[in-house]
Amino acid sequence: MKLISAGAAETVTGSCHLLEINGLKVLIDCGLFQGGKKVEAKNYEDFPFNASEIDIVLLTHGHLDHIGRLPILLKSGYSGDILATNSTNHIAEVILKDSAKIQQEDYKRNIRKAQRKGKEGKIKDPLYTLDDIPAVLSSLKRIEFNENINLGNKVVAKFRPSGHILGSAFIEIDSPEGKIIFSGDLGNYESSLQADAKPPNEADIVVIETTYGNRNHRSMEATEAEFRELLEQAIKNQGTIMIPSFALERTQVILHQILKQQQAGRIGKLPIFLDSPMATKFTKLYQACANEFIEPIKLELQKGIDPFEPNVLEYTVTAEQSKAINHMKGLTIIIAGSGMMSGGRITHHLKHNLWRKNACLIVVGYQASGSLGRLLVDGRKKVKIHGETITVNAEIKTIGGFSAHADKDDLLKWISSTGNAKAYLVHGEPKVMKHFKQSLNSRGRQAEIVKWGREYQLNQ
Repeated sequence: MKLISAGAAETVTGSCHLLEINGLKVLIDCGLFQGGKKVEAKNYEDFPFNASEIDIVLLTHGHLDHIGRLPILLKSGYSGDILATNSTNHIAEVILKDSAKIQQEDYKRNIRKAQRKGKEGKIKDPLYTLDDIPAVLSSLKRIEFNENINLGNKVVAKFRPSGHILGSAFIEIDSPEGKIIFSGDLGNYESSLQADAKPPNEADIVVIETTYGNRNHRSMEATEAEFRELLEQAIKNQGTIMIPSFALERTQVILHQILKQQQAGRIGKLPIFLDSPMATKFTKLYQACANEFIEPIKLELQKGIDPFEPNVLEYTVTAEQSKAINHMKGLTIIIAGSGMMSGGRITHHLKHNLWRKNACLIVVGYQASGSLGRLLVDGRKKVKIHGETITVNAEIKTIGGFSAHADKDDLLKWISSTGNAKAYLVHGEPKVMKHFKQSLNSRGRQAEIVKWGREYQLNQ
């Protein structure tokens, strides 16, 4: 068995891992790098393998940093099937079309700016366009959780629930050469929506994510109390409450949390805008997927109760509706993408409100190094948005307990079921990986931090 990683190696995004096993070449995920310019420049680099030689692609879930380079993979010569769960198939279509659309829009805007400066030759083409997406969608094949899938050459894969987002899975791969497990992204065991990840079976090798491998989340009880207090204080200030949120999973968690506060009588009816066409689509998908949730959410959906729609929620789909929000006065809650504030509609709301002293920015998701979100969380007093310098007077608050990712204890609990499997660490920042490696070593487990493009012989 051999492993080569073309992403999420000493960084959090861009998951992409090529496994050679018993004569087959199997690619696990093919995600986009996200964050600052330096990180995103990696999307334009060649893969450290020949795409046309890959036999099959398996997707752990539908987040952009796990599927966003699929169109590039096909343009590079891959022509086989892409296997994913039913929910991931639905999510992938929305995510990839949105990614292509944003790239095209960004390219047109950047070209116009460059032309005014006489520097249009320096603008890179989009990685792909909407015309490239149908080929990916036609390659997608739906599989079921816990189904044994014969990949050929006596290699069998099984997708098992990972508790991260809708459709998310860790993948167990059996072969005569040994057994390897790819964790994908594992879920928070205190998730307020998703059912817990299933315990994996014993294996020879585990490729495991380490996003929060050096720390634990606050308890869900403490997190909900903190969120309630922030809302109550922001409501007293009668300003705009901005919640940048990933369209998938985090938005639905926040909507459910606001509804819970209303049902408990802690906050009343107030204008709430879900300002994200993509989040709106995913919220509708969440309403149709009762079987993947924890029991209370499942029961509400089965009774016809919508757990993702607080009172006075308005879906703003068009650009005109989005712009109109910033002309409103008084208390308003705006939930908008992107989650890392690196683009999307949230940037327009930040531009209009960060300078206001009665505004509040509640950060509920991971902020990658170099992103606008990380700068704000780190206390930057002036930031550039759409080329304009904005003074930061708004209150900035961070809540980490809503994370859809496993924390350190969750990761250790999950991997404990794999026997003495050697761990290869991916999907994390270098200092976090070093900490998690030490934690595994102290428990008697071998662990290695994966580097981009390096070939690892797994069964020596």
